[in-house]
Amino acid sequence: MNKKPVIVLVEDDDFISEMYALKFKDGYDVHVARDGAEGLEMIKKVKPDLVLLDIILPQLDGFEVLERVKKEESVKDIPVILLTNLGQKQNVKKGLRLGAVDYVIKAHYTPSEVVEKVNKVLADAGRRA
Repeated sequence: MNKKPVIVLVEDDDFISEMYALKFKDGYDVHVARDGAEGLEMIKKVKPDLVLLDIILPQLDGFEVLERVKKEESVKDIPVILLTNLGQKQNVKKGLRLGAVDYVIKAHYTPSEVVEKVNKVLADAGRRA
């Protein structure tokens, strides 16, 4: 069994997904999905310890993915952090209302700070080794 916590990163921007995959590679097993539909399937299949989810995505947007994850019994308790550039208050409120544990605006955080947030969420959830 893999001891590293598993993250599903749902991000359609190759540069950003590669940057985060690299940033998390030492302590995590990272699976990357390029659109919302693929992300939803991957979350159900992999059942990760945490999901990093962009909002602006092809197929299904991040809000739709989040809503479906929270309705799916087998994955509804997996913490989801929205990782996006949508900073409007109504989007933040909507994301948190739909069940995200955090809402991270990409432009306001360095990748290292995002890793710290993930570590904290996993520690709080008791999922970090």
